[in-house]
Amino acid sequence: MSGFRPGWLPSVLVLLLMPVLLGLGLWQLQRGEQKQQLLDSFEARRQAAPVFADALLHSADPGYQRVRLQGYFDRGHSLLLDNRVRDGHAGVELLQPFHDQLSGLWVLVNRGWLPWPDRRVAPAFSTPDGTLQLQAWAYVAPGGALQLGGGADGEGWPRLVTTVEADSLWRQLGRSGLPFELRLEPGPASYRLGWPVVAMSPGKHQGYAVQWFALATALLGLYIYLGIHNAREHRHEPSHRHA
Repeated sequence: MSGFRPGWLPSVLVLLLMPVLLGLGLWQLQRGEQKQQLLDSFEARRQAAPVFADALLHSADPGYQRVRLQGYFDRGHSLLLDNRVRDGHAGVELLQPFHDQLSGLWVLVNRGWLPWPDRRVAPAFSTPDGTLQLQAWAYVAPGGALQLGGGADGEGWPRLVTTVEADSLWRQLGRSGLPFELRLEPGPASYRLGWPVVAMSPGKHQGYAVQWFALATALLGLYIYLGIHNAREHRHEPSHRHA
């Protein structure tokens, strides 16, 4: 085409880069849609009536389901989940075994976040006495269960951990319980709550998609401009004839 001469090198670059840019944009849109579906599922389950803990054992998808509990905490086997940051402040999340008398199961209840400004001093917390009625929701870690990690406290209690697997704790204690943690809803036993359902919102994924599509559009526009510009330059080159 005489009116369009982009050159072979720009053509190769466009052929290589354009599918990548478009693919990244489409991937971000898909991730945003997945995150929105997850948020919708969470909200629907948050509005549903709580179930008994043993119902989660038979659920194919227990994540975010609300649970009704009645029983007591085991204050002697607390876990402090390290490296939890809130508003730029270092802290831990407190997880404690809870014996649910409604189902007969042990459950690992995450009571929320505690500040830990001075690591030379153990985080302070208290454990309610007696029988409690609580509501919580099931948290299943994405990508499979997390592993129980040792920490600075060695084998003592409370035990500082970096990751948690409830099943491993129940094996250590010789108990039968749910294989995932339950995150407490606001109540007399809760500390600071407020866990994000997704690390990145659907809107951010859509924003990144727009950026990738904008780069693809800019690349295509530059390619078209270069092709037209080179064609004009070629037409205006003087012709040399030899006698």
